[in-house]
Amino acid sequence: MQELYNLSKNLKTLRLQYGYTQKFVAEKLGITVQSYHAYEYGITVPTLQNFIRLARLYDVSLDDLIE
Repeated sequence: MQELYNLSKNLKTLRLQYGYTQKFVAEKLGITVQSYHAYEYGITVPTLQNFIRLARLYDVSLDDLIE
């Protein structure tokens, strides 16, 4: 469960650093705002495809998203 916490915390931190809204990131991923919100709150985890999209969006490695 710790990994989910790190992922959700990292997603929120990166989003705020970039000045993005949850709506903007959700649109980039092709998902609803509610689905993205669930990522940031550790309710669900992104699909592999969305992990890759998030890493590209923030120019980080997949490892950086979960560490």
